[in-house]
Amino acid sequence: WFPLQSQLSQALNGLSDRAKEAKEFLVQLRNMVQQIQENSVEFEACLVAQCDALIDALNRRKAQLLSRVNKEHEHKLKVVRDQISHCTVKLRQTTGLMEYCLEVIKENDPSGFLQISDALIRRVHLTEDQWGKGTLTPRMTTDFDLNLDNAPLLQSIHQLDFVQMKVSSPVPAPPILQLEECCTHNNSATLSWKQPPLSTVQVEGYILELDDGNGGQFREVYVGKETMCTVDGLHFNSTYSARVKAFNKSGVSPYSKTLVLQTSEDTQSEEQTLPFPVPLERSQLRRMSPFSSTLNLQPSFSGRSYFELRSSAHQLSLHSSLQSLNSAVDIKKMVAVAWFSFDPASAHADIIFSNDNLTVTCNSYDDRVVLGKTGFSKGLHYWELSIDRYDNHPDPAFGVARIDVLKDAMLGKDDKAWAMYVDNNRSWFMHNNSHTNRTEGGITKGATVGVLLDLTRRTLTFSINEDQQGPVAFENLEGLFFPAVSLNRNVQVRARAG
Repeated sequence: WFPLQSQLSQALNGLSDRAKEAKEFLVQLRNMVQQIQENSVEFEACLVAQCDALIDALNRRKAQLLSRVNKEHEHKLKVVRDQISHCTVKLRQTTGLMEYCLEVIKENDPSGFLQISDALIRRVHLTEDQWGKGTLTPRMTTDFDLNLDNAPLLQSIHQLDFVQMKVSSPVPAPPILQLEECCTHNNSATLSWKQPPLSTVQVEGYILELDDGNGGQFREVYVGKETMCTVDGLHFNSTYSARVKAFNKSGVSPYSKTLVLQTSEDTQSEEQTLPFPVPLERSQLRRMSPFSSTLNLQPSFSGRSYFELRSSAHQLSLHSSLQSLNSAVDIKKMVAVAWFSFDPASAHADIIFSNDNLTVTCNSYDDRVVLGKTGFSKGLHYWELSIDRYDNHPDPAFGVARIDVLKDAMLGKDDKAWAMYVDNNRSWFMHNNSHTNRTEGGITKGATVGVLLDLTRRTLTFSINEDQQGPVAFENLEGLFFPAVSLNRNVQVRARAG
């Protein structure tokens, strides 16, 4: 009885292994379904683009051929109209001569007739000769001697088809995340992966993807050959999901298991190794320093980054400008610095950039808006704007805005911006074109405007030359905000982030 139990147990172990392999195979098949859907959408878009390009080329050629037909049409009309004009003049001359001759024939004075008859006869013969052969023949045919040879193109269109690509090797296997080498430090995460030990398929590179920290869609943050990547500038106190896949000439592998990691929130600085669990399970990690920023990438290797590189050396404490605002916000700890520059991609076309996009002015007398590259949704953020040029007393505006704010009006004219606009004597707060809290005190060349965005208390406060300007400007702020400025050609502003 016991031997049979042992035999059955061994058989069950083997069956369990097969069942485990079958589950993994089903996961692979489900991943293939998703990959097929994604590839189908991409391929369909490519096909539509290729066919649209052919249609555009055909339309351009049609326009060229129609232009040639139009030129031939104009040429034919000109020749015929010239011949009509010439013939009309000659016919008028001939008719006049005939009428004159008939009057002469009726003349009863023989002596007068004899005097002009010889000359008149010569003139009639000469006029008749001018109507000689070819004069009354059209110089142009009405037919268009053009024939469009479209047979080869029609044949090519009918033969247009897909070419099946020959697969020289299989796609890679899903990479394996090396949990013992994955770690977090402050608002950075280091991820490491490798190919399965028994895999012999050649890999050309890897694609690392992260979500937005709020369960949103994944996006690519690194494409390259290396197997370790440090992602910096994540939101603090946020939970991110990460996954990686491999690719070669034959295609892209299924995704690795999904890792869930949490960034830190207090001021500890020691590095921790993540006890990463199985896919999609959440774990609370030790928390470190508070800081939020948009996603930046610092790979420790060569590769293509989809986000701007930022140096970790740019981490400074708030200086005396922030201390002067303590009456509005109780600052009890040092905070790391969020650095940004102005963003040419989202700015109005009239904005002029210099100094590595840290300095902006404008070539228009109208107000134009420019945003910072970094958006903030959490944490405490302070930055300053130096007035490097100030002519003819304009009223630039400073504050924060949504990404889709109006770019051709003063900041605060719509409901997508919260701003303080200021001239050389006073300032106002403005949101949705509502002007409030007029405050004495303005700006001149060399002045410094400070902006304090506290997304913990959800407030926005301004300062001029390190003194708070007016009360707390705005409250109940929530969402994603970008540093913003509006100015015209009479102002030049330089950003000092952090």
